[in-house]
Amino acid sequence: MKILIVGGGGREHAIAQSVAKSPRADKIYCAPGNAGIGRIAECVPIGAMEFEKLTAFAVDKEIDLVIVGMDDPLVGGVVDVMEAAGLRVFGPRKNAAILEGSKAFSKDLMKKYHIPTAAYENFDDPEAALAYLEHAKMPVVLKADGLALGKGVLICQNPEEAREGVRTIMQDKKFGEAGNRMVIEEFMTGREVSVLSFVDGKTIRIMSSAQDHKRAMDGDQGLNTGGMGTFSPSPFYTEEVDAFCHKYIYQATVDAMAAEGRPFKGVIFFGLMLTQDGPRVLEYNARFGDPEAQVVLPRMKNDIIDVMEACINGTLDRIDLQFEDNAAVCVVLASKGYPVSYEKGYPISGLERFDGADGYYCFHAGTRQTEQGVVTNGGRVLGVTAKGADLKEARANAYKAAEWISFENKYMRHDIGKAIDEA
Repeated sequence: MKILIVGGGGREHAIAQSVAKSPRADKIYCAPGNAGIGRIAECVPIGAMEFEKLTAFAVDKEIDLVIVGMDDPLVGGVVDVMEAAGLRVFGPRKNAAILEGSKAFSKDLMKKYHIPTAAYENFDDPEAALAYLEHAKMPVVLKADGLALGKGVLICQNPEEAREGVRTIMQDKKFGEAGNRMVIEEFMTGREVSVLSFVDGKTIRIMSSAQDHKRAMDGDQGLNTGGMGTFSPSPFYTEEVDAFCHKYIYQATVDAMAAEGRPFKGVIFFGLMLTQDGPRVLEYNARFGDPEAQVVLPRMKNDIIDVMEACINGTLDRIDLQFEDNAAVCVVLASKGYPVSYEKGYPISGLERFDGADGYYCFHAGTRQTEQGVVTNGGRVLGVTAKGADLKEARANAYKAAEWISFENKYMRHDIGKAIDEA
């Protein structure tokens, strides 16, 4: 098979690595890709939002399967465009990708179908939002309605912070058009868990759980980022939690989307909060998480192409999804100053240490291939992932491997997976 992966980050590198393991994959392309992906696929200089160019390339190369990794093209309708050209695409159509594309839509969906989530109100007028906050219980959570690279969520401890948050999102438009509408949500406390799933429109198959670390600095301090590291499985995702989520959240979401005339095919990411009153949905994403994919996919036993084709064909009920009985931890190596400002173009050394190192992976996120070698080209540069018999061993291995890599202004958190010690 000839396969095209759309995207160029650590998530797409993890997808490409899984695809490359399949005996069905004869040729892999990635648009636009990155320096790491370029070692296992042919990178094509087409942007993820250039739908017509992507479609023309896929038709010209007679691509058998397109895998869309990123949220922006999915929400923008790339699947619809490609399917109209006769291509087979893994990912939700535009009318289903709205599950991630609009937080207001997803909250309304959960309310209508009684899927457990935080209490909320939607606003498209900043003055109305400010009036609501005058009587709201603190702390509160403000969410830009649209896509904001995982950064459009503000936790406000008091009325002054909340008012400033409204200005940031709706008036100053720090997150662009994503802030045209806003959700004000009750603040929930508990453990956060990420659960990825494959969906074929009616059947859902749950992947191994994971837990992300969003804040930039140790101790969950600093600004929200796209993710500074993650581990899988989560020791807090118990059999009891799993049973509750299957009954009240997972299938209910798939059924709700179908009932709305928006059948979902692809990956649904469930961001969960394990509260004292039971699991609640924090958010949905319409694709693999990043960096969750970097710890979940290396542990999947199935041929990823078989699973994705079953999602497209509506035959996921025939798939027995299996994961290794071990653990994985990913530590993100970032550029100092991320997520605000940082410099690019620094040479990276030590990448060769991962060649042939069983159970160790170095997923490229913000890198670029030059004549002088691989250089930094983003805020999140690399995701160093390691497996272990259990989470503690995987964590030790990941931090050991993180020291193999060197580049100027290298920055990482040193407490990824520390919650493991509390389990």
